[in-house]
Amino acid sequence: MTDTPRLRPALDTAVFRETLGHYASGITIISGYEGDEPVGFTCQSFYSVSMDPPLVSFSVMRTSTTYPRIARTGRFAVNVLSHHQHEISSQFARSGTDKWAGVAWEPTAAGNPVIADTLMWLDCDIVAEHEAGDHLIVVGHVQEMSPAEWHRHEPLLYFKGRYRWLDQLTG
Repeated sequence: MTDTPRLRPALDTAVFRETLGHYASGITIISGYEGDEPVGFTCQSFYSVSMDPPLVSFSVMRTSTTYPRIARTGRFAVNVLSHHQHEISSQFARSGTDKWAGVAWEPTAAGNPVIADTLMWLDCDIVAEHEAGDHLIVVGHVQEMSPAEWHRHEPLLYFKGRYRWLDQLTG
């Protein structure tokens, strides 16, 4: 082994994005409240971190204008979308629009909006943020969650640049 580090060619970001598109992921809406206004954004990078204590995480672009509005409150909700909610996902992914237009929701005990008819939801306190390239990794401590009877749908998935659901992937 030499003392000189081996230089690797830069990755083509378009190829990198296409490669990662082969990983099916669930779709969530991260939501919160700013003043008297619900806020939220579509997020596909969400996962469980720990069972004890109950921690979850998501990643958000550092250029997001919505996340700082949520972060100021110190808490957020994760709405895991059901297979029939692809239009809600698209609505929350757009900038400069009323993301909540026509969307039914109710507040959690902490006041965060949870979207009706989702697969499930979690209400969290922000416990950490970590810079990671062009994203922030946000860690939340789960304080409340949807009851078991809430879980009655199949998940909405994103795979190869399109919304999918389980029947499409297994059938």
